[in-house]
Amino acid sequence: MAIEGVLIDVDGVLVTAWRTLPGAAEALRELRRREIPFLLATNATSHSREGLSAKLRQTGLDVEPDRVVTAPVLTASYLRSNHPRARCYLLGEPELGDEFADIWLVREQAGVVVVAGADPAFTWENLSRAFRMLKEGAALVAMHRNLSWMTEAGLMLDAGAFLAGLEQAAGVEAVVTGKPSPQFFRQCVELLNLSPERVAMVGDDLEADVLAAQKVGLTGVLVRTGKFDPGTVDRSDEKPNHVIDSIADLPEVLG
Repeated sequence: MAIEGVLIDVDGVLVTAWRTLPGAAEALRELRRREIPFLLATNATSHSREGLSAKLRQTGLDVEPDRVVTAPVLTASYLRSNHPRARCYLLGEPELGDEFADIWLVREQAGVVVVAGADPAFTWENLSRAFRMLKEGAALVAMHRNLSWMTEAGLMLDAGAFLAGLEQAAGVEAVVTGKPSPQFFRQCVELLNLSPERVAMVGDDLEADVLAAQKVGLTGVLVRTGKFDPGTVDRSDEKPNHVIDSIADLPEVLG
């Protein structure tokens, strides 16, 4: 079946350490030329939609804010629907923009612990604070479960590594709103107004981007850039639908 829409991860696919990867701008221009709708589907928490759009423009990638779907956006939506007016403790310092304007953020006695992407706020004190709240009965919501991301300094630990520790220590299981949550992909597909089998997901993370999308019915496209690890692909029982050298090769996959 023909691909009529595309979801694209940002870090490791379009940019690495905020440097545009070769072929990224041309690939986006080709999608526009063919009138193929696309969204940037990212677990990034360091920028709001507007901030991420502005940052990408600085790198030469012109992407409107309404083409960006971030984990914080879907997290705020989940909290409004499932924990209205709840006291929420936010672990991390994400750039939230207006997305969390109506979310009640507190430092003590929270009913919900919300785990953002790993950053300098992931201190022993703050992790312990979150742990105590969970032991006292707070629900656990995570923006994503990524284990690592690529920076100029190399691979860095991400929130998933700390999230696993909190779950183990507190004896709870997190609700994950970003990738690899099936709901993340379903909501993105709904925004494109397409059925899953007509949408491709392009990412550098085999598990969180590609295989998770395939489980929901999307076509998975793994790029050999960013944190791509050939050993992970070799060890996996499940394989991506397509593996390409970079986003520059995406037009060939779309036909």
